[in-house]
Amino acid sequence: MRIAIMGSGAVGGYFGARLAAGGSDVTFLARGAHLAAMRERGLTVESPLGDIRLAQVKAGDNPQAIGPVDLVIVAVKLWDTEQAARQIEPLVRAGASVVSFQNGVQKDEVLRRVLGEPAVMGGVCYVGASIAGPGVIRHIGKMQRLVFGEYDGRRSARAEALLEACTRGGIDAEFSADIKRAIWEKFVFLVAMSGATSSIRRTIGPIRQNPRTRAFFLDLMREVVAVGRACGIALSEEFPEQRMKFCDGLPAEMTSSMHNDLDRGNRLEVDWLSGGVVELGNSVGVATPLNRAVRDILALHANGKAAGAA
Repeated sequence: MRIAIMGSGAVGGYFGARLAAGGSDVTFLARGAHLAAMRERGLTVESPLGDIRLAQVKAGDNPQAIGPVDLVIVAVKLWDTEQAARQIEPLVRAGASVVSFQNGVQKDEVLRRVLGEPAVMGGVCYVGASIAGPGVIRHIGKMQRLVFGEYDGRRSARAEALLEACTRGGIDAEFSADIKRAIWEKFVFLVAMSGATSSIRRTIGPIRQNPRTRAFFLDLMREVVAVGRACGIALSEEFPEQRMKFCDGLPAEMTSSMHNDLDRGNRLEVDWLSGGVVELGNSVGVATPLNRAVRDILALHANGKAAGAA
């Protein structure tokens, strides 16, 4: 399977490396020092599941220069979604399908608007990873899961092909017949994880141990579930409690990519995560005071230090 990774940071780099190690023909699209390192030294993944060292990888910064592919995996930051979609449009016109493993629940609306509905599969990922240095991805914990599927629920040939490629690469992957719900289930947890770790500025371990911060985490999830249910997503009212049990099994040192970005002075996805909950809540008449608080607490950091906002 010929795969292009549009955005080869923590998520794209990790899963792209596993797909390449499993035999897929993978091209990594990146920029800056990370791209330079991949071109010079390849790509390394440091993982409790076993390190991956790819001495040579296909890497570039121009989607139009890589030739035809079967699938484009989109893993850029949310604010870059529309620009990325326009960059990969020639690949889609040549026959490529697209699946996004980005955060958020509004990402595929942007992709479908630019690329057309038939091109886009739904997808969601679970992984704790970060860029440890140019050309090096660090995997935290053992969780590394991809869920994907067609929005009409059918088990398509392209979904089967991706599932087979993931299996060969040692990725915990599964097909979903209700991918919209699966994306929202991830959103519930991610909004709480990113919002709590970033606003409290601690990893998940101490947050879940303290009664007040644990309750804050749980209530963030409850707000997202209330908004999702009002949007017509079949989320159980007990889902937040179920996710807390999942959370209790995570490594204490795990945190969110948004918390990592905050520490590094990078731009944040808060306006699409907690801010997205507020926006969607307003549209369906559901109050979201805690997610509004997270959005507002992080407002001075949202554009990163480079923009002079922090």
